[in-house]
Amino acid sequence: MPSRLAALALVLAPFAASAQPPEAAISNGLLSAKIYLPDAKTGYYRGTRFDWSGVVRSLVFQGHDFYGPWYQDTRPAVRDFIYEGPKVITGAASSVYGPVEEFFTGTTALGFEEAKAGGTFIKIGVGRLRKPDDKPYDHYLPYEIVDPGKWTVRRHSDSVEFTQQLKGTDGYSYTYTKSVRLVPGAPRMTIAHSLRNTGTKTITASTYNHNFTVVDGHGPKPGDKLTAAFDLRTPAPLENDLASVEGRSLVYRKPVEGEARVFTLLQGYSRDTRDFDFRLETAAGPGYRVTADQPVSRAMFWSIRSVISVEPYIDLKVEPGRTVSWTLTYDYFVK
Repeated sequence: MPSRLAALALVLAPFAASAQPPEAAISNGLLSAKIYLPDAKTGYYRGTRFDWSGVVRSLVFQGHDFYGPWYQDTRPAVRDFIYEGPKVITGAASSVYGPVEEFFTGTTALGFEEAKAGGTFIKIGVGRLRKPDDKPYDHYLPYEIVDPGKWTVRRHSDSVEFTQQLKGTDGYSYTYTKSVRLVPGAPRMTIAHSLRNTGTKTITASTYNHNFTVVDGHGPKPGDKLTAAFDLRTPAPLENDLASVEGRSLVYRKPVEGEARVFTLLQGYSRDTRDFDFRLETAAGPGYRVTADQPVSRAMFWSIRSVISVEPYIDLKVEPGRTVSWTLTYDYFVK
């Protein structure tokens, strides 16, 4: 069994490679986007935290780019991220950007609690991973990838469709499909998903999009704000008075500098699907609104000096032989 250090070297390999990782460029005439493609050998992201498909590295509307790197370097010894003077340094698990998704089962991953040390568990969108010992699950750790599944990519001028088929003998098997599409005639992107359970055990999971947002290379500024479809609440006052909650909006009041952050659980939503509606608006003008066809099950907000992220969760339960589908819709604007 490869050591954790060896596994870490594997997932960091794309950052040291000289060849460009595979990507697709799509456009609808209003939006243009570049999307990294999953590849076990040459893909940009090969960590074991986030879904490998649909990593949007750039999306441009009216000359403004909504996504891009929020870090300057990646190092094997870093668990999540650290600060080093003006630089943000990430570890393998977090070295990714743009709209990118992660799946959990409870606080772990699918089948992790059932697996014995040396056995395997599943991270949806990544593959079947080795459980090295009896320690608790940690999504920042680089787990050995035993089987990344079979990935199929279909490219079109305005969309990319990804399919991952993962089989196994532990009762967990699935076909996962994601389609990133720029809608004709509108500054709109949809990310449509389906998860078909081809195994014998029920798949229970929650998923969220981290939405690493870096508009024109900038992090949060005073006047930037997040507005929800409901009256926002937080469990405690926000740190350092950098931002405040006013009605349905969280508004930045001061620059986010040094190692400061704005991080909080968002509360106040109901199980009404209409509450999955978040509008991120920068004081400079560009912004977007993200909605979904499923209710919010949990919502987080996180930002440091280089990036803003709103993270609404969706709960999934897929019985054997059944398929569950859900879609995120992004509408981009410039005031």
